[in-house]
Amino acid sequence: MKIRNEVQSSEQEDLFIRKLRQCCISFDFMDPMADLKGKEMKRATLNELVEYVSTGRGVLTEPVYPEIIKMISANLFRTLPPSENPDFDPEEDDPTLEAAWPHLSLVYELFLRFLESSDFQPAIGKKVIDQKFVLQLLDLFDSEDPRERDFLKTVLHRIYGKFLGLRAFIRKQINNIFLRFVYETEHFNGVGELLEILGSIINGFALPLKTEHKQFLVKVLIPLHKVKCLALYHAQLAYCVVQFLEKDSALTEPVVRGLLKYWPKTCSQKEVMFLGEIEEILDVIEPLQFIKIQEPLFRQIARCVSSPHFQVAERALYLWNNEYIMSLMEENNHVIMPIMFPALYRISKEHWNQTIVALVYNVLKTFMEMNSKLFDDLTASYKAERQKEKKREKERDELWKRLSELEISNKQVQVKKEIQKK
Repeated sequence: MKIRNEVQSSEQEDLFIRKLRQCCISFDFMDPMADLKGKEMKRATLNELVEYVSTGRGVLTEPVYPEIIKMISANLFRTLPPSENPDFDPEEDDPTLEAAWPHLSLVYELFLRFLESSDFQPAIGKKVIDQKFVLQLLDLFDSEDPRERDFLKTVLHRIYGKFLGLRAFIRKQINNIFLRFVYETEHFNGVGELLEILGSIINGFALPLKTEHKQFLVKVLIPLHKVKCLALYHAQLAYCVVQFLEKDSALTEPVVRGLLKYWPKTCSQKEVMFLGEIEEILDVIEPLQFIKIQEPLFRQIARCVSSPHFQVAERALYLWNNEYIMSLMEENNHVIMPIMFPALYRISKEHWNQTIVALVYNVLKTFMEMNSKLFDDLTASYKAERQKEKKREKERDELWKRLSELEISNKQVQVKKEIQKK
């Protein structure tokens, strides 16, 4: 290690600081041929610094804290370049990768080793890692480069863990980013990474949950479901929601009603995601909470089963493969069977996709085994209702026919009168 080999131990701190200052110089990476020697020297120096912080003992003396943070700030905090593709679609297009990554990756590595060092003292660190620093760090989560967002996720998580005084501030700022994303921009690259950090934070919440945390769930996490690009972060979002429900089952009703409020009407891909999340919620639901939401929920599931898009219908019918959900349905079959039966019976006769028809027959069979008397009653009343419907349709057709004939007759009378006037 050069710092240790170059000077006496008494001078190592001074040399370390000089090298940190040397690494504050930035290079133009947009021109790959510009200043190759300078770029290589900085890369080698950054590698030295990473090794020095990783392997040294007692190297994090108080004077080096502000110098490390100055060097990190000089390199990381920058205006993120506009996307090379103005119509960038994160689901379809490749991201714009950060040209300066050969240096930035080492700066992030140094930052992480600094925070994770056994010598790191939060009492000294909090003088230089403050609210302004955290705000600038959060802005970087909009980077298009997934490698940078991955480093940021780990770094912010470490800061949250070490600085108790910054925790409420970090949660509030993430809250603000999400609200701006949902209600203003619908564009922010790091939503998935921030949700991943939150998943871990929610896991550590003490019970009973604070009002602030419950409001965050209902007013921020649930509205995140309505954004067009939900697919980019849905797995992390569903994980956060389920974490909340495992902490406090009383939140089940507002969560399910919130999902039903934002249920997609025209996007089958999002419907499939919502159904997947509903299954995750039902996997951890308590029987008493299930009773509160079963009616509105199964009315929506009946609509999904009736969907002409076979993937939506198929995903809804897969709920009957889940043993725990089946046990909940069995306990409440007197409520669920009447809601589901008309849609299932109709689909068994009319659906265009044979896979769906086969799944529907399986569901009808399980219902028959659950409560054969109710099943027979529902079959009889469905058939009777269909007969009434057919009768009403026939009467309606006859009425239209009579009205049509009356209209023709009136026109003929009118024509005769016109002729007589002439």
